[in-house]
Amino acid sequence: MLKDTIAAISTAPGVGAISIIRLSGDQAIDVANRIFSKDLSEVKGYTIHFGTIHEDGNAVDEVLLNVFRNPKSYTGEDMVEIMCHGGVFVTKKVLSLCLGNGARLARRGEFTQRAYLNGRIDLAQAEGVNDLIHATDSINASSAVHSLKGSVTKLLEPLTENLVQIIAQIEVNIDYPEYDDIHQLTEEEILPKANAWVKDIDKVIQTAQEAVFIRSGIDTVILGKPNVGKSSLLNALLEEDKAIVTDIAGTTRDLVEGSVKLGSVTLNLVDTAGIREASDVIEQIGIEKSMKALEKAELVIVVIDAERGISQEDQDLLDLTKDRTRIVVYNKNDKKVIEDGISISAMNKDIQPLIDAIEETFEREIISSKEDTLNNERQIGLAISAKNHMQEVVRTLEDGMPLDLATMDLQCAWNDLKEITGEVSKEDLLDEIFNRFCLGK
Repeated sequence: MLKDTIAAISTAPGVGAISIIRLSGDQAIDVANRIFSKDLSEVKGYTIHFGTIHEDGNAVDEVLLNVFRNPKSYTGEDMVEIMCHGGVFVTKKVLSLCLGNGARLARRGEFTQRAYLNGRIDLAQAEGVNDLIHATDSINASSAVHSLKGSVTKLLEPLTENLVQIIAQIEVNIDYPEYDDIHQLTEEEILPKANAWVKDIDKVIQTAQEAVFIRSGIDTVILGKPNVGKSSLLNALLEEDKAIVTDIAGTTRDLVEGSVKLGSVTLNLVDTAGIREASDVIEQIGIEKSMKALEKAELVIVVIDAERGISQEDQDLLDLTKDRTRIVVYNKNDKKVIEDGISISAMNKDIQPLIDAIEETFEREIISSKEDTLNNERQIGLAISAKNHMQEVVRTLEDGMPLDLATMDLQCAWNDLKEITGEVSKEDLLDEIFNRFCLGK
């Protein structure tokens, strides 16, 4: 499949100023030659050409055509990008001409896949490409750009280097015990290194988990008894009238959801039915849904009516959420001022104290999200697996077992780290080991 020349529309569907059709593969320039008004056979890479796309001698569109020569292209192959006018018919027509003259339709992500397989980028960088395309805020976009620049690989380099040093020394001791000039390692020397390595990767994992938590958005439930202003707060946070607001208690009978970016934090908000004893069957169902949403919530905002103070119903909610990450807010401060606590007026959209409290609550996670970290559950899972293997090494050594019994787990840990960037090969590990020692004596 890698020998095929592929083609696809690289711009979003619909009418626009321009569309880009991308070709990649050994025959990319030949395919373009068959439909373009100029011969591209001898043109240099990184050049742009004006001309006409034609079919059976008839002009289809005037275009600009970029030529990239391997290996200095996005995919590492010969590439052509045709910039045509952005009409739906014209764009599809140019693509069909490419497909009819030797190219096949690319699969989803195949251009980036070829970039990875041809060694232009590693797997973490490839994931960064997709993350950047789907980024919805500055934190996610910044993280994706760092991934594209190889931040994950640089983050893992010290861990990988330390691991290879341990493996290499053990392997040499096992395979070449007769060499007097090779230092003979002992369990006492390896154990501190293994423990230190576990601490280092544990820090990487913790930072990554905090960062992913912030980047994916915090599942947040707005909780309170009926008519305390939960729906008004949701509308104020979302800056739209999504929830119905009335003076009638129990108006909200189902979950109302929305997502909003507040400063450095994205909240996945759920406005719940007011929790109270209810005889109305429909309201009871809404309250049951509220309780299920509470179980999954990563942040709970408990709303209390500042004018009425804390009632028994409020106290029951405070007791229910005391072990959760929560923020208690007193709403309707336009009617009564609260000296202590977070005071807001949701109806007047005076909610900045709540936003400040949210940022303060997740300050550490916000800082982590701005650092170079692992970027998704796949990468974090492999790091956890590597840590588990090294912890097994620690247990093996603490039990007084021979060093050579630890090598399997050490190699598995190395494989896990390399799989994060897609560089897994036993031969690679052997090269890493034996490039460090001159054993041909």
